[in-house]
Amino acid sequence: MSGYGQFCPVAKAMELLDERWTMLVVRELLAGSGHFNDLRRGVPKMSPALLSKRLKSLTRAGVVEREEIDGRTTYSLTECGKELADVVEALGAWGVRWIGELGEEDLDPHLLMWDMRRTIPIEAWPRARTTLAFHLDGVVPRASRWWLVVSGSEADVCDFDPGFEVAGTIQTSLHTLTRIWRGDVSWSHAQRDGVRPGRRAPQHRDLDRPVDPGRRAAPGVSYSSW
Repeated sequence: MSGYGQFCPVAKAMELLDERWTMLVVRELLAGSGHFNDLRRGVPKMSPALLSKRLKSLTRAGVVEREEIDGRTTYSLTECGKELADVVEALGAWGVRWIGELGEEDLDPHLLMWDMRRTIPIEAWPRARTTLAFHLDGVVPRASRWWLVVSGSEADVCDFDPGFEVAGTIQTSLHTLTRIWRGDVSWSHAQRDGVRPGRRAPQHRDLDRPVDPGRRAAPGVSYSSW
């Protein structure tokens, strides 16, 4: 790890944090991923070897703690690492505000649905199993159909029909759904601009209001709110 040769605290912090992918690994840990394969799902374009290297660097620096729990390696943030939550949140808010344009190379349906699955506020959903279907326009067929299933205290996402009753179907482009999830556009505004309901408008079975399929800010921002 090369240094800047400056006493400035920003420079000293960046000697660790500005290595490629490092802050995204921290983002994934903040989002609750604790196992290597879960971390990989959040950074799918990062090689396993590089992910392992970054985790080792963060562990040596005291940002990450590595443990063996029931035979599985688990990673978690130390108190030092948890203090980076405000940094990641500020970076995400700044990115939404000033670098909002998304190119095709930035879009990934697998990453988007994984992010939805792990960060939707499950406590706001009904206790009965609720399933939303997503039909993404302009995406290769094998990645254009998704189902988000929330049951009790757990959420899951499927790229095949799980066979459950669908409370609502959302049809839109991957670009639009990504912008909703990032916080670039509100769900109601997107509906006015052409997000199309499927068989019926998404509704909770036991609540008199539409399901907002989820909106959070950029990955790393407002983990507990839509």
